[in-house]
Parts: sequence; structure tokens; C-alpha cells
Amino acid sequence: MTHIVKTLNSWFWWEDVWMPRNCSWTDFEDRNGLVFPKPYHLYATIPFAFVMLILRFFLERFIAVPLASALGIKEVKRVKPQPNPTLEDYFKACTKKPSQAEIRRLAKKCNWTVHLVEKWFRRRRNLEIPTMLKKFQEACWRFSFYLFSSIGGFAILYDKPWFHDIWNVWDGYPFHSLLPSQYWYYMAEMSFYWSLVFTLGVDTKRKDFKAHLVHHFAALGLMFFSYCANYVRLGTLVMIVHDCADFWLEAAKIFNYAHWERTCSILFVIFAFIFFISRLIVFPFWIIRATAYYPVFYSQTFVIAYFLSNGQLLVLQCLHIYWSYLIFKILRKFIFIKKVKDDRSDEEEEDSLSDTEEKTIKNGSKNGCEASHALLNNNNY
Repeated sequence: MTHIVKTLNSWFWWEDVWMPRNCSWTDFEDRNGLVFPKPYHLYATIPFAFVMLILRFFLERFIAVPLASALGIKEVKRVKPQPNPTLEDYFKACTKKPSQAEIRRLAKKCNWTVHLVEKWFRRRRNLEIPTMLKKFQEACWRFSFYLFSSIGGFAILYDKPWFHDIWNVWDGYPFHSLLPSQYWYYMAEMSFYWSLVFTLGVDTKRKDFKAHLVHHFAALGLMFFSYCANYVRLGTLVMIVHDCADFWLEAAKIFNYAHWERTCSILFVIFAFIFFISRLIVFPFWIIRATAYYPVFYSQTFVIAYFLSNGQLLVLQCLHIYWSYLIFKILRKFIFIKKVKDDRSDEEEEDSLSDTEEKTIKNGSKNGCEASHALLNNNNY
């Protein structure tokens, strides 16, 4: 078993995959007080991810909740639908929004009225939509991280030559010693994205859930490749380009949930402007151009890692274009309708029952598939 692990490890770190012909892993050995990136450094991102989850718990519980209360956002208790195995099975196996013909068929099967079946599906769909407080807490956490990571990123990079001139990313290619600030920047970013991966099952799911899933793994893959191959200058630039716009979006969400529409609109417009500049101009015409074009000045051999890293950058750019399309749709509605709405989120449906319906449901049978004949014959439904 040990031999198999060593063989797989040697294959994975094969120099012809990662390094041009004029480079080898021995060039990355620490010497003369210089420290170089090592793949095993990234093992620490997993325990740090759990630290991130702990920080998130305390921030959401002790900062976001009181802030939400101050802004008038309260926890809403959803009314659970009457237990009904027939409707529940249909909801999970077929569709959450049945047609009128299917609703009539289900009503007949369960001996319910059409109105009650519609009400059941409406309440059941509402149960799967996160409450406003939950979305507010998540937005507060992401806003806090993106804000501090942006401030930290600028503090780390503002006096570095490659921050002002992308050519310096490759100056002395590829033997750049690792600065402590770069190390902690990578630790924080990768730990945060690992924590997002760990909470995918419980966080708010939007319509672009699959795009977010691809983004998280592409971001982790890029950070892993850039760190292991010692492209930390490039990696830090990619991280700051992404973080500088995201905290504006989360701030807009926070005020949107608090119904501060004017403030939300202003923040969203600022976010859209920064997003378009950073993701559609800076990222492709500076970052990707540097990774795809500048290396030819230093080596005539292109290793697999070159294509993998640039491929992941292109995947991110495709996501940027997709999200730009969604943002443009929201901006267009904002201009003509004067209201910002996130098209990725589902809205809670209104739910109300008359006294007669409430009494009927409470007195219904335990298995949920039988109801009083008086209700079925009530022409008011």
C-alpha cells in the first residue's frame, strides 16, 4: 500500500507536468533564508476551514441576529402543511408545482378539495425557501469576509511591483520566495472556500447553484495550482480581483432584506460597475493575458499545468460572463421598473387559510388522505 501511495504521489508531482524543462522541484527548496511554497502547506486549510465555520457561527448568532432585529427583520415561523404521504411523495418524486389537472387528480385521490391541495403545495414550497433572517445572516458573513479580505489584499499588494505592472508577475520566473503575508492570504481564502463547500447542503440554494458549485471548485483548484507551482503573485491578483466587487453585492443584499430600497439600489449599481470592470476587463485582458501569453518569453515548453491553470481561468471567465448577463437583467429592470430584485432567488408565496379550512384540516384524518365529505361538497371551494 505504501508503495502504491508513493508511486501515485510521484506521478502526480511529475516535473514534466508541473515544470518547464529548465526547472525542477529542487529549485523550490528553502535556502539562504528564502522560503518557497510547498504543497503540504495547504493541508492547514482544512482545519482552518472549521475555524472559519466557528467564526461564522458566532458572527451570525451574536452580530447578524441583533443587527437584523435592529433593522426590523424578524424570524418568521412557517406554517407546516398537514401531513399527507400521497402529496409528499408526489412533491419529491414528480414536481413541486403540479398542473391544474394533476391537482384535481391528487385532490380526488386524497379526498380533499382542489383549494386545499393547492394550499398544501404552496406551504410545502415555502418550507424549502430560507427565511429572510437566514439569508440576512449568510449575507452578513460573506460581506464580513469579503470586506476584510479585500482590505487585507490591498494592504498586502499595494506596494508590490506586480500589483501595478502585470509583467512583474513573471519577473524572475518562476522562483519567487514566499512572503508570510502571501501565505496567510492563501490560507484565509482557501479556508473560506472550503467552508463554503462544507455548507453547500445547508446554505441558501439559488437558481445558479450549479454555477456556484463550479466556481467554488474552480477557485480552489486555481489556488492550489498557483500555490504549488509558485505562481503566488498571479494567485494573489486573481483573489483581489474577485473580492473587491463581492462585498458590495453582499452589502446590497443586506439592505435589500432590510427593505432599504434606495441604499440597496445605490450599492448594487456600485457593485455592477466594479464587477464589469474587474471581471470583464481586468481579469481577461490583464490576468488571463499574462498567464497565457507572457510565459512564452521564458520557456518554449508548455507543461500540462499550463493548460490546466489557464483552462480553469477560462472556466471562471465563462461564469463571469454568465453572471454579467444576470446582473444586466437586474439593472435593466432597475432602470425601467425602479426596483432591484435578485432573479436567482425564489420568493415566498402568500399563505392564508380561512377559519373553515383551518378547522377542517385540524379535524382531518391522520393519514392525510381522507377529509370530511361536507368539505368536499362545499361549493365555496
